[in-house]
Amino acid sequence: MADPILLARHQKAESWLLPALANRHGLITGATGTGKTITLQKLAESLSNLGVPVFMADIKGDLTGISQTGSVSPKLAAILAERGLDTPEPVACPTTLWDVFGEQGHPVRATASDMGPLLLSRMLNLNDTQQGVLQLVFKVADDHGLLLLDLKDLRAMLQHVGENASTFTTEYGNISPASVGAIQRGLLQIEEQGGDQFFGEPMLNIGDFMQTVDDKGVVNILAADKLMNAPRLYATFLLWMLSELFESLPEVGDLDKPKLVFFFDEAHLLFKDAPAALTERIELVVRLVRSKGVGVYFVTQNPLDVPETVLGQLGNRVQHALRAFTPRDQKAVKSAAETMRANPGLDIATAITELAVGEALVSLLDDKGRPGVTERVFVLPPGSQIGPITPEQRKALLDGSLVAGVYEKTVDRESAYEKLKGRAASTSAPGAGNTPAAGGRSMRDEAADAMKGGAADAATDAVTGGAGGWLGDVAGGLLKGSGRKDSILETVAKSAARTIGSTVGREIIRGVLGSLLGGGNSRRR
Repeated sequence: MADPILLARHQKAESWLLPALANRHGLITGATGTGKTITLQKLAESLSNLGVPVFMADIKGDLTGISQTGSVSPKLAAILAERGLDTPEPVACPTTLWDVFGEQGHPVRATASDMGPLLLSRMLNLNDTQQGVLQLVFKVADDHGLLLLDLKDLRAMLQHVGENASTFTTEYGNISPASVGAIQRGLLQIEEQGGDQFFGEPMLNIGDFMQTVDDKGVVNILAADKLMNAPRLYATFLLWMLSELFESLPEVGDLDKPKLVFFFDEAHLLFKDAPAALTERIELVVRLVRSKGVGVYFVTQNPLDVPETVLGQLGNRVQHALRAFTPRDQKAVKSAAETMRANPGLDIATAITELAVGEALVSLLDDKGRPGVTERVFVLPPGSQIGPITPEQRKALLDGSLVAGVYEKTVDRESAYEKLKGRAASTSAPGAGNTPAAGGRSMRDEAADAMKGGAADAATDAVTGGAGGWLGDVAGGLLKGSGRKDSILETVAKSAARTIGSTVGREIIRGVLGSLLGGGNSRRR
């Protein structure tokens, strides 16, 4: 049984987080500058020390200090002495840095097909009609063996469907040119924001988030300061990662500690302007992912940012100060007070507005799964460095990372863009766009070869895309190797394997959120 985590203390009152109940999810709230980031770092550090991997987004760029051994400044020492807290033991956590744009960390990518039409619709802010057209485009691509890997594939597929709308209308339904144009404009906006770098291969292997070093869980930090300039991209990206965890992990029941803890900072972006159906499905995922050993912690300024249906799933609460300057603020204070377990000796609503920086109202689940009595306590400071790391330290982390060199080089294999462009160049016969290109291999062929030739040969063929060349000569040998040196092609092969298979199979496994969010298509694995 893992040791409990002492999170906060004040005189005789202590708040302990039980690792066995850390996957019952949690909520960290409070106004700007009240100490949420320090609480987040303390929790992540403590979980890492127990061997639990952690993922968190670094909105302000100051969470990377968790990778370095900390020291106590004179100011912090004075605060600790005043509050009667012990000096933290210096510690550093193994850390992997990630960045959608590949500038401050290892690149993070997903294929457009893996993202699926429903999450893409959320990212592009499409209406119901436009979402229906996008789903139709994915269906046409599936039926004709056209891989949608990056944005140029999707744009080419949209153009193809738009230009041949009359051909597809009878089988798939009406295709509005206005909707196709609106989707194309949305993709252009995503490209201008740099989102095109997120789509492609090699795709992220979610298992790389769940590693340990010397019995310490790896802390995965996503650089999100630039990503926050595109809030829909940020929210959809994290929602996709949560869905990947849900889809890829098996049911494990109750463990003595989580397999992974996922911190969702700026959580209000996930629910902002979200339709009721989406909120219901997010609630479902949050509830079910617990049984897969994953804890989800929402971090936001106001508890009202999280819908009540989701709020009811969050058992561990840390409430920092709120400022009741407006009627909405006063409502938030009242709501926060009412959702925490009462303490006969504490006026929670009044205390919320009086809390100092680093002070919080804490209610954590006890050993019977009941919310603990709310205590007014001081959050213990982390033993790692508080504040950002230097560029030199960042470079050292990237060079010594467990995934160094795996995701840095983009692989662009034959997909919808290349097949459609080749088809347009080779023939102009009516209906040519409705059959696989000459010499091209359909998804069904690739699936049959995979079953006949074994996993390694199928993965090699998927990597090369049937194109031959030097990659085809060496892929088979490299894919059967071992060690991180081979992991580039291994990662591409795994990504490729997730996109091959029969049409029916691809529709079934496009992804859990594709079905949970109410769509007809499923996401490829």
